[in-house]
Amino acid sequence: MKLLVELNQSQRFALGGVLVILLPCFFPTLFTPLGRAFPSVFSEWNAPKPRHLQLLKGALQLQSSDWQQSDLWSPLPNQGWKSCVESADTPSLPKESQGYVQVFLDGGLNQQRMGICDAVAVAKILNATLVIPHLEVNPVWQDSSSFTEIFDIDHFINVLKDDIFIAKELPSIYSWSTREYYATGIRATRIKTAPVHASANWYLENVLPVLQSYGIAALAPFSHRLAFDNLPTYIQRLRCKVNFKALVFVPQIKELGEALVNRIRYPPIEIRAGDTKYPQDRTDESSNKPRARKFVVLHLRFDKDMAAHSACDFGGGQAEKMALAKYRQVIWQGRVQKSQFTDEELRNQGRCPLTPEEIGLLLAALGFSNSTHLYLASHKVYGGEARISTLRKLFPLMEDKKSLASAEELGNVEGKASLLAAVDYYVSMQSDIFISASPGNMHNALVGHRSYKNLKTIRPNMALLGQLFLNKSIEWLEFQKAVLNGHKNRQGQISYVLVEDIFWEWITFWR
Repeated sequence: MKLLVELNQSQRFALGGVLVILLPCFFPTLFTPLGRAFPSVFSEWNAPKPRHLQLLKGALQLQSSDWQQSDLWSPLPNQGWKSCVESADTPSLPKESQGYVQVFLDGGLNQQRMGICDAVAVAKILNATLVIPHLEVNPVWQDSSSFTEIFDIDHFINVLKDDIFIAKELPSIYSWSTREYYATGIRATRIKTAPVHASANWYLENVLPVLQSYGIAALAPFSHRLAFDNLPTYIQRLRCKVNFKALVFVPQIKELGEALVNRIRYPPIEIRAGDTKYPQDRTDESSNKPRARKFVVLHLRFDKDMAAHSACDFGGGQAEKMALAKYRQVIWQGRVQKSQFTDEELRNQGRCPLTPEEIGLLLAALGFSNSTHLYLASHKVYGGEARISTLRKLFPLMEDKKSLASAEELGNVEGKASLLAAVDYYVSMQSDIFISASPGNMHNALVGHRSYKNLKTIRPNMALLGQLFLNKSIEWLEFQKAVLNGHKNRQGQISYVLVEDIFWEWITFWR
């Protein structure tokens, strides 16, 4: 009997051991620290505490003055720049096209947006017909959204009809020219040697002969494959026209975006049916519609890819450092040069993205109070809700897509990163103020687009903020003074230095 009990205990221990081994197979996210899209459950339990407690205490205690609030929300004055779209010197379309140009665009929505502008410019340089660009599956979010799911293709073609030839798809004679065809071998019609920031002459010397020989040329990779400068003015104006006129979102994205904007600006009214109240959007006919509320859009790019690639320390301890280092090695295989620097060196250079806590402190120092209506434009935040809890403490009226829209409304875009980013882009263009927690493609695209519209857009002084946050003894008033002085001319003002540094702004305006 004793032997049987011991055997049963051994069996139970063995069974328990097997379950421990198999549990990660059934619940992988539970045991995958800092997973690609979401952090693990354990990493959220171990989320770092606020790193700037002294500043946080000061921010929560002090309120901004009325004059400071008034200055914050005042629109930008007219800066005297003329729209880059206006042009009278664009060469007319030739009688015949030199052939078909295909481009395959990787990256996220805004990197692809830049690629589309470049593709139109290259088609113009070559006098070729542009096939509607193919958007590659996003390797980070596994998003397969196509051009026609994001952008209004008929509007795109109509706006550019006098500038270039455009084809929705290839004629049947070239039906063989597909992504799969180029993935299975070396093809004479594929151009994969285009250097980064290639000149117009490079395309005339290397791509035009392929077009003339085969009638088609496929460019892949194509991201950042056209120079920013030393191009004819009409090409730069055409890029501008594509970005600010031709590329508009499909109706479902605009409708959802407009609904979100209305819900931020005008809180929903409640209607009574029996004993139950239901929220309902206000309409323009509402006699009791209140004055529109102002709001800020905060673009918070703080996913795992951003955190790992930055090589910075975000306060999660040794476990977080090791997990990010391992991820960085797997994804980029030693190609991240920044990993050679210390966290202090990177922050002094302004090369670390702001955490949700730090961007909250920046906003508070600029004068935004806890009554500010904030829209959070982000996909998935590294660390989840625990990571943004400090930001929410500073700005309790913070909203996002999920808090403003129903599951049914989000049904057509849920799980599609590019469509979700497009909704955020639309809302960002309607906001009174836009700010981004870190430089990147969406930051650059929106800074340029909002500059084109002369809308207030705050560009964080990353080097200054990196140095301020390294100073653990700094008091709130000293921090606030430094922030205000360092951001006087970083709220949408356009300068020649700015125009030279950022492509999206460089093609925005011409004197």
